[in-house]
Amino acid sequence: MSKYKCIIFDCDGILIDSESIAIGVLVDMANDLGAKMDFETSLIDLKGKSLNSCMALISERIGKPLPVNFEPDYRINTFEAFRKDIKPIEGIKEVVENLEIPFCTASSGPANKIRLNMEITGLLPYFDGKIFSCYDIQKWKPEPDIFLWAAETMGFQPEECLVVEDSVSGVKAAKAGGFDVFGYTEHDYKNELKALATQTFDSMDKLLGMI
Repeated sequence: MSKYKCIIFDCDGILIDSESIAIGVLVDMANDLGAKMDFETSLIDLKGKSLNSCMALISERIGKPLPVNFEPDYRINTFEAFRKDIKPIEGIKEVVENLEIPFCTASSGPANKIRLNMEITGLLPYFDGKIFSCYDIQKWKPEPDIFLWAAETMGFQPEECLVVEDSVSGVKAAKAGGFDVFGYTEHDYKNELKALATQTFDSMDKLLGMI
């Protein structure tokens, strides 16, 4: 019998394979402004970071403030790209279909983006009404607030919950909130999660057996 009573999934990189798409759009827009950013390097450096942090980095690279329409244009461009290319993480549907305890998602993305991507990938029926966005509370990882809010709303204490994450900032947020956290390492480009997470795994077909 599992020691956990609730599972809190990160969204990007855990439920949906969106991060490379979003970073690709960001790099293209940044380079249009003269940032000279490389996609492969950016995929490593920007993984798990909030959009505000990414925009601050781009602003620093180009040496001036970003255009006022940068963020809304980014949202439009990413939504178009998601509609064309977004996919669920391989094996995640089998995980959520077979979980016998409550679960939800807690993400740094805006709620409308989360819902769009879940609808496209067929995951929304599993998570409808159980989506928690950092934008709703204006607190971002590595602060633990998003996970604490999710756990409280779901009706559990942190020690009763397991967080599933794939970024350093997400793992740090979970640990700071008193949660156990399993780190998904398929895209752990810097090999950082093993030293931070409670446990790590590299394939979704291993997760149910660990829980």
